[in-house]
Amino acid sequence: MGDHLSGLVDSRAKGTALTFNGADVSYRELRALVGDAARVLQRLPGGRPVGLRVRKSPESVALVLACWAERRPFLLPPYDLGVDASAALYRQAGCGHVLHADLTTVDTGEPADEVPDLDGVGPLLTTSGSTGLPKVVPLPDTGVDRFTDWAAGAFGITGGSVVFSYAPLNFDLCLLDIWTTLRHGGHVLLADQERALDARYLLRAFTHARVEVVQAVPLFYRRLLEVADSPFPGVREVVHTGDAIPPELLARLPEFFPNARLRNVYGCTETNDSLIHDSDPTSGDPVPIGSPIDGVQARVDGGELLVRTPFQAGRYLDTAITDRWVDIDGETWLRTGDLVRRDADGVFHLDGRADHQVKVRGVRTNLRQVEQALQAHGEVADVVVLAVPDDEAGYRLHAVIRAVDGTRPNSLTLRSHCARLLPRTAVPSSVELTADEFPRTSTGKVDRKKLLAERV
Repeated sequence: MGDHLSGLVDSRAKGTALTFNGADVSYRELRALVGDAARVLQRLPGGRPVGLRVRKSPESVALVLACWAERRPFLLPPYDLGVDASAALYRQAGCGHVLHADLTTVDTGEPADEVPDLDGVGPLLTTSGSTGLPKVVPLPDTGVDRFTDWAAGAFGITGGSVVFSYAPLNFDLCLLDIWTTLRHGGHVLLADQERALDARYLLRAFTHARVEVVQAVPLFYRRLLEVADSPFPGVREVVHTGDAIPPELLARLPEFFPNARLRNVYGCTETNDSLIHDSDPTSGDPVPIGSPIDGVQARVDGGELLVRTPFQAGRYLDTAITDRWVDIDGETWLRTGDLVRRDADGVFHLDGRADHQVKVRGVRTNLRQVEQALQAHGEVADVVVLAVPDDEAGYRLHAVIRAVDGTRPNSLTLRSHCARLLPRTAVPSSVELTADEFPRTSTGKVDRKKLLAERV
């Protein structure tokens, strides 16, 4: 496998590499799975990225590792992304084939002369877009190398460390809890993403081995604490990320994790982790997003946070989208879209979004993208999607729709329509039909605040 990412899997590691649904996979078995996947990749035409259609499992982890070992760029969209949107992303990336975890392959029929320049790129991850499609973020292998080095040191991940992985495989969070851990010979407990809301399943998965490090969105901790009847003294690092943790939930964590350091990590797919903060469970205030981690620069421009990290991507795959990256004094910075303030100690606090993006179950979701998907339905005349605060999900999406005259679309039809185009978390949880005109502001824009206030 060469020396890329230190061999991707620690060549000296023995014992258990992965656990999934109660079954352990040794490092020897994982290397065999990687070898099987690599041989399939070697039979495909060279120079072409591949699309992966996988849920999190030992086989899908091995497939990703094989792509890295073969230096084959791979597009890893959400497994539940609609089929039309997935196909459009495979076309955009020039993927010649789509592979599944069982190593079956599908020829996409995409022409070989329409492949973007992906030299030095490994994963192609996705983030919410405002054009109706997720945006594809090409992560450079050098950035991944740097990040896994930083994460191993920051969280003390070494040979034998047991790390719990809650996020789906396409999340950038996996760079820490899966790829850093395997690179340094640790043991990853993989949570089945299809059972991510099942509290008793999560408790069984979490207690399969003595977890030392866990990184997850607040929803995981809420679910775990619903059924846990004793503390987890072996956990030394609790990382909450992906969404703001409610102070009342944070206040409960020390009872169950008495020996753990509680930390908030902030970042985005384009830059990976950028800020970190030691959380105070006694404060009762919203947790700051923190201070720059090693090697990261951060600044505020017009209230918006700009960051520059050693791990960042330098572009989207769609080269027409360039406004997020800006040149300042010869250096490339990313506009995060987050509105922040910095306190006297230099710690950043999040005040909101500069655009219409919110976090639903830890997934950044663009409300405009959801509206465009609904607007594409033939019976929808106008639509506004509202982000309604929710204690568990962070936000839930509520669509207010004015139907085309003479039609009356039902909620199930509209939600099924969205499911073909959007990730599951972006499908509105509720749909409301109205015959009334939407309220407007003095500038003629839809008064979203008034619409929301009437429904909260």
